[in-house]
Amino acid sequence: MHFAMKYEIKTVNVLGSEMEIFCFSPSDGMDNQKNPVPGIILVQHIPVGHTGLENDIFTLHTAQRLADNGFFVAVPFIFHWWPKSEDIQVKRSHSRDDWLEADLEAAWNLLKSDPKVGSIGIVGHCWGGRGAWLGACCLREIGACAMFYGGRIQLSMGEGATPPINRADEISCPVIGFYGDEDKSPSPEDVDLYAKALDQAGIDYDFHCYEGAGHAFQNFPSPERYNEEASEDAWSKLLVFLTRNLQTNADISS
Repeated sequence: MHFAMKYEIKTVNVLGSEMEIFCFSPSDGMDNQKNPVPGIILVQHIPVGHTGLENDIFTLHTAQRLADNGFFVAVPFIFHWWPKSEDIQVKRSHSRDDWLEADLEAAWNLLKSDPKVGSIGIVGHCWGGRGAWLGACCLREIGACAMFYGGRIQLSMGEGATPPINRADEISCPVIGFYGDEDKSPSPEDVDLYAKALDQAGIDYDFHCYEGAGHAFQNFPSPERYNEEASEDAWSKLLVFLTRNLQTNADISS
């Protein structure tokens, strides 16, 4: 899978720490429309990407594909709290929800500062899927939330944090979720708990579970995980969902 990638790296200060945000613009001409163009905060996954977004081919290609379909995309490097060389397990163990909320708010503010950007949605895969749920809780003006196989939503990160699943009533936008039936984190039972929490909170949601697919089924750089049929079906559904809820005229053909 090959995409010509074009992005700008901006740096913002988050609680005293410098964070890179990789910014993708819509294809030539699409950002010159009279009406504002929707934006997306894309929350990265942790494998490879924790060493720097420049090393995360999957996340960069996903951002470019969204941009090619008519969205401004901001990808915050949410592991800026540690050296890029720090061990992944340190980042897993010491990540904090209050830090992540601050990171997502910074990405939100960057997008909103651009007069060409209109409604904003949030999308995330794996670690970022949990981040997308958290973002939908803390960014109250977010217009749409899409989660791909995000686990650990029942768990809090950081002292005093509330598990995101217990914050479902703070979500004020439609939610879409994509999961593999062979995944163990989140398992089908976990997904049922997510659905129950959203039901109880009165949130409009749509979950899609794919038979024969496991965790990270969209992650094409990992052939042992990638499931092209499930991935492309989810991609099509994602674009329709974002287009409908962010009121974009994006071309959703690719």
